[in-house]
Amino acid sequence: MRGLNREKVSSLKNAFISTQEKKSMFQLRQKRKLMRRLTAFGVIALIVLGAMMSAVATQSTSLEAKEEKLAEAKQQLAELEKQEKQSEEELERLKDDEYIADLARKDYFLSEEGEIIFNIPESDQKEQQVKE
Repeated sequence: MRGLNREKVSSLKNAFISTQEKKSMFQLRQKRKLMRRLTAFGVIALIVLGAMMSAVATQSTSLEAKEEKLAEAKQQLAELEKQEKQSEEELERLKDDEYIADLARKDYFLSEEGEIIFNIPESDQKEQQVKE
């Protein structure tokens, strides 16, 4: 029955109702404008956030690569310092005449008077060390 009554009731056209309709239309337009602004702000914020995350990811990848290079460089530096120390020790030993004589006997098979040199293959020496 109510549906029938609504059809029969006509709306009033007075100043109060027209101002209320204008007011509700204004509020509806303001609400739509607000939603558009918030949507635009959200899209811009997402774009900026995405760009920042991309920059952070790129920088972290670059940082990891540089840390690996640093670790390799430190390892290489340690090896070079060890090699330098060995070279300095070898240089000090080469200043000794006895060491030079032993080196000449070993590498160039030179001998002193009355010495006989026997050449033993290195593989045999390693086997003897393993057995001991």
